[in-house]
Amino acid sequence: MKTMGISQFKTHALKILDQIAQTQEIIVITKRGKPLAQITPYRTSDINPRAGRLSDAFVFEKNVISPLGEKMWDACK
Repeated sequence: MKTMGISQFKTHALKILDQIAQTQEIIVITKRGKPLAQITPYRTSDINPRAGRLSDAFVFEKNVISPLGEKMWDACK
């Protein structure tokens, strides 16, 4: 993440916005060394958020304290 002073941003705003659109880099604008604003590139999302979409992706263990056992480490062999 790149930082930039507000005076530099004001001077070159259009050029910087074109650069952000091209590189997709986030820039933090500072005033007297303190973060003031964050400019993020616009991204279109093809993913439609839906409640419960990841519910099948998680594995819930009933006992998280006891060891997993030797058979769970077979991937290393």
